[in-house]
Amino acid sequence: FSDLVDIERIEVLRGPQGTLFGKNSSAGVVNIITKAPTKDFGGSLEAGYADRGEYRGRAVINLPFGDDAGLRITGFYSKYDGNIFNAAANVNRYVNGYERYGFRAALVGNITPDLKVTVIGDWRKANDDCCAEVIGGANPTGTAIVALTGLPATALAGTQFSGDKSRTIRQNLVTQSRQASYGTSVQLDWNAGNVTATSITAFRRFDEQEIRDGDFVDTAYVGLNQLHDNGPQTGRTFTQELRLSSNGKQFIDYTLGAFYSAAKTDRTFTRNDVLCTGTAGAVCGTTGTTTTFPSGTATFGSTFKNLAFFGQATVNVSDSFRLIGGLRYTADQLDVFHSRRTTLTGPGINPNFDAGTYAEYLRLVSTGVAANVAQGASVVASNGVPFRNKATSTNWSGKGGAQFDLSRNNTLYATYSRGYKGPAFNIFFNLQALGAGPIEPETSDAYEVGLKNTFFDGKLVLNLAAYYAKYKNFQANNPDVVAGVVVTRFTNAGDISTRGGEVDFVLRPVRDLNISGGVAYTDARVDLFKAPPGAASSAIVPAGTQLAYAPKWKGSLGVDYRLRTGGAIDVQVGAQGSFQSSQLSLFDPSVIIRDAGRIKAYGLLDLSAGIISSDDRFRLMVQVKNAFDQSFAAAITNGGPGGGYRYLIPREADRYFGVTGTVKFGSN
Repeated sequence: FSDLVDIERIEVLRGPQGTLFGKNSSAGVVNIITKAPTKDFGGSLEAGYADRGEYRGRAVINLPFGDDAGLRITGFYSKYDGNIFNAAANVNRYVNGYERYGFRAALVGNITPDLKVTVIGDWRKANDDCCAEVIGGANPTGTAIVALTGLPATALAGTQFSGDKSRTIRQNLVTQSRQASYGTSVQLDWNAGNVTATSITAFRRFDEQEIRDGDFVDTAYVGLNQLHDNGPQTGRTFTQELRLSSNGKQFIDYTLGAFYSAAKTDRTFTRNDVLCTGTAGAVCGTTGTTTTFPSGTATFGSTFKNLAFFGQATVNVSDSFRLIGGLRYTADQLDVFHSRRTTLTGPGINPNFDAGTYAEYLRLVSTGVAANVAQGASVVASNGVPFRNKATSTNWSGKGGAQFDLSRNNTLYATYSRGYKGPAFNIFFNLQALGAGPIEPETSDAYEVGLKNTFFDGKLVLNLAAYYAKYKNFQANNPDVVAGVVVTRFTNAGDISTRGGEVDFVLRPVRDLNISGGVAYTDARVDLFKAPPGAASSAIVPAGTQLAYAPKWKGSLGVDYRLRTGGAIDVQVGAQGSFQSSQLSLFDPSVIIRDAGRIKAYGLLDLSAGIISSDDRFRLMVQVKNAFDQSFAAAITNGGPGGGYRYLIPREADRYFGVTGTVKFGSN
């Protein structure tokens, strides 16, 4: 997500939503709706500060142009120093922070009484020195670094070797992500009596440069190479959607449409190494060491075209009984390319980096154009020859369901939906022949039953749901070792299933007291694991293994109360608690590695208090996040130096304090 500013509402739609929201929504959709321009002048200013150098500023202004047009402009700026201290001599500051700023503008106007046009544009810039990982062993209990195999004691000196409680690193390159993006869309809505015709034309560009310290220490050592990555990339997406939607409640309410998308990405990725020989543990470049500087650059990218036709209808059988059905036809075409080149030749250096160059090498040798050099290890002719591949796929997906009103305030429903995620390739720097094939499309079948209730004249909203879903050719990121480096490999992980239940509620017993919460149980597991091509039998994840990042229990409870004093200033207090059970972070065949990468159960409590003007034009709030200072990791990954584990520690893993002030003007 970009910074969420001026939001009208956020909708969370569980289960496959491909019929109306398109491919790749096989698990659900988060639909973000920003506020539209209104006919009244108004706006707001907001400023906030939190400890460790976090600043936020937001501004909104709404400008009406008569009764037929309006312009709404939002802008934001945020800056944060970070939560991890980098103790390397050339850095010596906090990292994992950011600086972000941008704006969004929406212009809505009625060209005629029946034709409305909406033009939206946004621009965003982000410089994040993120996301450096702290280093630890498997479930470390102390501060000793000797637990890591062959790692010089100085490499991580002073880094508080204590798992998710560590907040110090020693990396001589600051891991960063520099982003710039912009987009625009034009929407036309034509009201033709019983039907509305809609056209949405949109374009988005996204530029990013990733800079990464891949060795996680402060210099190169004998036996521990320095590995620095630099990967700029560009993405451009054009979409066109056409829709016909019925107006008002009819016997059959419907939406029909067509959608086209063309997305192109390009990336240049360079890996610069420093390696040396000499006494084990010695710093490269010191007396007695011999240093070399290998480097490789890969250029790769993709073009993804998608065409779809869709429709969904609601048949109002009676005032209390409805049938829902939808269908979508999708056609995908994905083209990819990859080329990798090195300037080094000689014994042990193989410039045949990927499937394309290796295939070209075999062809050249078979025709006598190229021959092995003396050592038989290098074929210069094939270095940098591009690899290309293509995948196409078509799919029918859809949904069916029924809703029955038990009473005016109680609705029973049941749905079935088919999800679809298009084909893919795992194109990355260290591409190997075994991993160069296409990743098959993912499909899912999901079932849900539930009951939505409103009681006590709207004072209590209580929703219950139970669900089951089966995924085939599940597309997942799995850790793998390629050329001695742990990478994230995108694969068809096999068949998985998830089942569970959920209860959520909102209670308003009196005017200014709001209590909300919920609890969810989810059992997500492997049914049949599909090992990557060429993998050994030991690479099979056992059936029944819990999926990564799928805690079985999650819950939340929030309370806020506004004390109306009868004067100019009211008082508001609030608390928000959340809990989740333990979860796997490492989806690995080894039970030992899975346990080492397990994120423990944790709970968080946020508190707030402040003053509000009685007319809601002024608000000043103080917040305490993570009041009990509960430390946890967002992710645990293997592949750290010396066989260590890498812990990604989020901002929310530490207690912090903040204050936010908001001023509204006009009619906002």
